[in-house]
Amino acid sequence: MRYTFLILLAAVALLGGCSVWDSTAEYTKETWRTTKDFVDPPPRIDTDSYQFTNPNQEKLAKLISPVDGPLTSLIRFVDDTDTLPDIEWLDLLMARFPWVDRVLVTDEAGTIIFMQPELPVKRISQPLVFEGVWRELSLITVVDYSDLGPEMYIGRPYYEDIDFSGLIGVGFDPRSLLRLCPDPKELVLIHPGNRVWSLGADVDEEALLAIDWEEKLKNEVSGQVQAGNRYYTWLSRYVGRDQYIYATQSVDPNAEGSWWPF
Repeated sequence: MRYTFLILLAAVALLGGCSVWDSTAEYTKETWRTTKDFVDPPPRIDTDSYQFTNPNQEKLAKLISPVDGPLTSLIRFVDDTDTLPDIEWLDLLMARFPWVDRVLVTDEAGTIIFMQPELPVKRISQPLVFEGVWRELSLITVVDYSDLGPEMYIGRPYYEDIDFSGLIGVGFDPRSLLRLCPDPKELVLIHPGNRVWSLGADVDEEALLAIDWEEKLKNEVSGQVQAGNRYYTWLSRYVGRDQYIYATQSVDPNAEGSWWPF
């Protein structure tokens, strides 16, 4: 059948000249494109389908997106490791996350058997105590408040066969993440019950820490709070099983609207 079609098509082209061939080719090309789009439609992303109705949430989302993305990637990177890491793992981690300050590995007694760099500028000011539940694999965080600033450690156990062999700790200054923000002075990170981290933000740290975050986080993951005479829009982030808070001063304290479009 196809052979007959080709012969007829050639005959028409000879009788009608190039114009017939051109129009036939265009028709065939257009038909193929239409059919292909029907069978295998090109992906289209409707960027207008989801929009914030609350300017406070929109502001916070724009500030935290370049910060939370790298943090989430680091969490997954560390969480995927449950055996003694090798040099390739270390090199890849430092290449992907240049804001990480150090990596340490301990034995089952908690003695450091490896640390990179060996002589860090920011020394550990006090013993790092990772309190975990036996056989629980979720990440745990510890923050060391040294004279040179905070150092946040993400830790997880590693195993040999099924036996606990020690801990992997990855440390970084949380303020380094804020440098990834498009407007660092507008964003703060809150370590509930401890400190407020910022890069020169004009905030009432005492008022923010006076909020009962432990009680609030039992039922909420985002919202607005008043601290002193200012209002802040906030969103919590789990790092392993521990919660930290992103916050920025509200654009309009009276604005309403949900984070979710449903």
